[in-house]
Amino acid sequence: MIRLGMKLLPLALALVVASCGVYGPKGNDTGGIIPWSPEAEVAAMAIAHDNCARFGKHPRITSIRRNYGDYIAYVCVFDRGPYVVRSTVERAVISVKN
Repeated sequence: MIRLGMKLLPLALALVVASCGVYGPKGNDTGGIIPWSPEAEVAAMAIAHDNCARFGKHPRITSIRRNYGDYIAYVCVFDRGPYVVRSTVERAVISVKN
């Protein structure tokens, strides 16, 4: 019986170690992480959008670390709507006209 236990011990330890860490995307209303892989990087925006859409927000990817074991991080933000950034020349012309 002890021999069987000694044979199963490495298997049990391997299962415990394999279950540590994050498996799959994790997120909430403020953002989340996606474990990096080439396939996950391609689908990262869709995964982040699915999470953020549950809270009426839009995703913004904040970091991508391209190593196995690292993550793609994103935040969920409210949409500000369309806005225009004017150059200083356009502002000067508008102020002269007024």
